[in-house]
Amino acid sequence: MVSASFAFSWRRVVFINWPVEAELLASHLPGPFAVHTYDGTGWLTIVPFVNAETRPLGVPRRLGVDLPELNLRTYVVHDSDPGVYFFSLDAPSVLAVLGARFTHCLPYYYAQMSVDNGTNGIRFRSRRRHPGSRPASYDATYRPTGSSFTAGPDSLSGFLTDRHRLYTQSQNGDIRYTDIEHESWTLYDARVETTENALFQANGFDHPDTEPVCYYSPSIEVTTTPSKHWERTAQE
Repeated sequence: MVSASFAFSWRRVVFINWPVEAELLASHLPGPFAVHTYDGTGWLTIVPFVNAETRPLGVPRRLGVDLPELNLRTYVVHDSDPGVYFFSLDAPSVLAVLGARFTHCLPYYYAQMSVDNGTNGIRFRSRRRHPGSRPASYDATYRPTGSSFTAGPDSLSGFLTDRHRLYTQSQNGDIRYTDIEHESWTLYDARVETTENALFQANGFDHPDTEPVCYYSPSIEVTTTPSKHWERTAQE
């Protein structure tokens, strides 16, 4: 499997987080992964944002492309190392979707998307168009509220946002991971108004009956490593 390091600016990011029973999440995860909980509770998170200036590491920023993205994720532990596990990721580029599926084994889907700044905030719309996939439409408007803050190391906001590894599982069952490098997030509390959300249903979940905890960040610079095959020696 050929992979590469990438650089991005993640912009107009909102983390919409629902507390969910850990046992429910565990039933949706591959066997090698355990649910990572905060005070005994698991979490499901929807993240709409823009991958700005997307490019292979070392390529000039001006040659990067802007790609909106929408994902549904949870938090896991594998061999004592925490990370993110994605149930689905939507993007409006066939090339990006195919590339991420092939090089990172990530469950990307092609979707039509728009991101617009309005008087009520940032409106993010997505409609999945991937052949053979379940329908997954999303329409929400979000904006920051209050003053900015940096998440503390043991805080809920840190648990939900400060993640430096993503895990995937290939079709042959191999565990793969990608490390993510970035500085601390500049966060705000966020107000989110959702008019359509089929992501939970598309991934086999009922919509949580809990209220979400929401955080917004204007931007952060990110680099990712190539996808790597997990081996115990890699962790020692």
